[in-house]
Amino acid sequence: MPSWREIAIDAGMGLFRASGAHRLAEPYTRGLGAILMFHRVHHHLQRGFEPNRGLDISIDFFDALLKHSRQKGYRILSMDDALAELQGGGGERAPFVVLTFDDGYRDLIEHVLPVLERHRAPMTAYVTSGFADGSARMWWVDLEESIRRLDRVDVAALGRRFDAPCGDAEEKKRAFADLYWFLRDGSEEELLRVSLSLCARAGVEPRLLTSSLCLDWRGLAQLARHELVTIGAHSVTHARLAKLDADACAREMADSRAAIAREIGADARHFCYPVGDPASAGKREFDLARDLGFVSAVTTRPGMIFAEHRDHPLTLPRLSINGRHQSLDEVDILLTGAPFALMNRGRKVLAA
Repeated sequence: MPSWREIAIDAGMGLFRASGAHRLAEPYTRGLGAILMFHRVHHHLQRGFEPNRGLDISIDFFDALLKHSRQKGYRILSMDDALAELQGGGGERAPFVVLTFDDGYRDLIEHVLPVLERHRAPMTAYVTSGFADGSARMWWVDLEESIRRLDRVDVAALGRRFDAPCGDAEEKKRAFADLYWFLRDGSEEELLRVSLSLCARAGVEPRLLTSSLCLDWRGLAQLARHELVTIGAHSVTHARLAKLDADACAREMADSRAAIAREIGADARHFCYPVGDPASAGKREFDLARDLGFVSAVTTRPGMIFAEHRDHPLTLPRLSINGRHQSLDEVDILLTGAPFALMNRGRKVLAA
């Protein structure tokens, strides 16, 4: 059964397709372009229970997306070139897209680079330093793999008991969604405690999951040497920064950049707020990014890039390429900016 979010997205896309309203709005809502957000790009194997499917797209779709973007007249820019254009005012040039990848997955070398080379397209890879050195956990993956193995989830969390059956794929999907959003309301410590508890119960080793999915420093050094790649920072542990005190938040941001410089010799001048929604990154984090000397920072707040972002380069929105909706028609609708104009009530910059 689809979630209410998926139902709402499908309904919205259907409305735009039927009405064509996005085309009428496009001259006013498209802006200068968009920063696209990706996570995993790989050969997908259909599984009955895959709650993190939204983070995955196929290699073929990624290849088709780049080809389609160029055919539609979009320029694929590096983050530095897009910032330079933004500072210059944008002018009357064709719209751009910037390709960004979060977390530092092995896919970047195995699957993404060959496609980028074929299209001569640059990208920015945001590296979570704790994933590279094995000290941090991908809790959303831990949660998925634990529920996959368990036939019931029964944990105490946030002052109450969470109890849900997990006997089949549909029950597992409901249990994951309910527990995921329940834990997102709590502290980072509670989220990690509960996910680790489930791992122990299910016989899941979190560190092995992370190392199997993410590049280590040697792999990241190889990636950083490529002419099409810009390395950015994505914190040390992928913590939701707004949930931390100011000192811990600053350490997450500064130490990830320092680790990247120390381990692979790259100056990570661009930052990506983990999770990146308003509950995970806000004005305090934006100000810290500025104080720490980052030249740009991206959120997961949906939206297009407008000339007004010239004064707000540390609050940049992105357009998520969702693995559940691998459709070029849907990407075309999103790139008009019309859905985001509605979602954001006409606001171009979300800096609070």
